[in-house]
Amino acid sequence: MDSARRAVVLLSGGLDSATALAVARRDGFRCHALTIGYGQRHAVELEAACRVAAALGADEQRVIELDLRAFGGSALTTDIPIPRDRSPETMSADIPITYVPARNTVFLSLALAWAEVLGSFDIYMGVNSIDYSGYPDCRPEFIAAFEQLANLATKAGVENRGRFRIHTPLIQLSKADIIHLGVSLGVDYGLTHSCYDPAPDGAACGRCDSCVLRRAGFEAAGIADPTRYGNRP
Repeated sequence: MDSARRAVVLLSGGLDSATALAVARRDGFRCHALTIGYGQRHAVELEAACRVAAALGADEQRVIELDLRAFGGSALTTDIPIPRDRSPETMSADIPITYVPARNTVFLSLALAWAEVLGSFDIYMGVNSIDYSGYPDCRPEFIAAFEQLANLATKAGVENRGRFRIHTPLIQLSKADIIHLGVSLGVDYGLTHSCYDPAPDGAACGRCDSCVLRRAGFEAAGIADPTRYGNRP
């Protein structure tokens, strides 16, 4: 593997970001995993991110604390109730209360800063616009706009040392397709965590939007769901 080929991978500990890390490894990059504790109520995902980074052979992992509870505005960073038992149609009808204002803009900015320090021009992110289209910062239009910004806003970009690229290999895949891809690349989804409202012991609720989509993805893929549910649906 070419030691100069480095990529920063945003790694939350969830199913999609774990798959994105596996894809970056498949693509021949030495991976620097960036995990961000933003005050999310499901902070257990940070532990999952550490497990995934180790299992998938990330060269390095950095965990940054950036508490977005200072702003609030989301059910993930305040005591606003987490939506439960919603249909996929209801989920995609509008922007859900679990949207964290500007989260992916903030995360990509941090990944861009680290990439520039590393001399890397590649950032991987597990965003998806098919099975969960309610978040505006998961759309291809947003990714394209941020990529343009990255090349205008950095010393490395202005000096034409290279061109920054935001890789979103899952953006047009269904959840079932993502799971099939990850399994083919050796991802152990039992190490990941997706639930927005887990029990104190980390068990998934099985009823939040993220749990519903994850469970449906495994069912559609025909692969056993390794998730540990508190009250298994």
